[in-house]
Amino acid sequence: MSSALRNTLASVAVAAALLPALVSAQDAKNQGYLVDTQGQSAIVKAPGAGVCVRTSDWTPARAVAECDPDLVKKPAAPAPAAAPAPAKPKAEAKPKPKKPSMVNVEQKIELQGIEFNKAEMTADNKKELDSFLAGLGKATKARKEVQIGAVVVTGHTDRIGTLKYNMKLSERRAVVVKDYLVSKGIDQKLIFWEGKGPKQPIPVTKFCDNKMKRKQLIECLAPNRRVTVEVVGRAESLAKPKPAAKAPAAKKPAAKP
Repeated sequence: MSSALRNTLASVAVAAALLPALVSAQDAKNQGYLVDTQGQSAIVKAPGAGVCVRTSDWTPARAVAECDPDLVKKPAAPAPAAAPAPAKPKAEAKPKPKKPSMVNVEQKIELQGIEFNKAEMTADNKKELDSFLAGLGKATKARKEVQIGAVVVTGHTDRIGTLKYNMKLSERRAVVVKDYLVSKGIDQKLIFWEGKGPKQPIPVTKFCDNKMKRKQLIECLAPNRRVTVEVVGRAESLAKPKPAAKAPAAKKPAAKP
């Protein structure tokens, strides 16, 4: 008899000898393997070989990792946690646009030399007024286009004639200029007009002597036959802001003698 056969029979004999100590009913948790209740429910292994002793109820489905690791499914590795979505960068707050610096604008023109006893402007008067209005619409080094707030039109006359007549004539002259401004696109709601008659003469005409011949006196008083146009408005300043004054440097303490 070979030694291998003798060892196998010896193992079976040892197992048979141990059967009285083994539980006859298998542990519910390990019905596929023989369990020793005296060994704290340990699975019985064949002496020498270290092989678990299977029962007749054993099936691959009842295999345990201790005895048959190749038959036991390894637990699936947990899926890697999803990387957190990158935080969206906060949108930078846009700086509020600075309000433009505004300046008050006051412009005035005297349309002189209107013909005696007439209300209509001369050709030169119209050219002067057109140039004046164009200047309001042009930007300069100091400001942009003027936003007109009000236009004051005042008619004047010389002192020849009655006060009542001259008051009416000065008003007619003011209305002629007012209508011309409207024709140039100025909103008539912004225009205020009045007649002053001979009440506000040009200072230089005080030398016009009433003893002069009539034609000579009319020519001397010509500057008084006029219409004054005054424009009040606002414009965006183009002047660069002055740099802030630097704080004076601290004086160094005087050296001790």
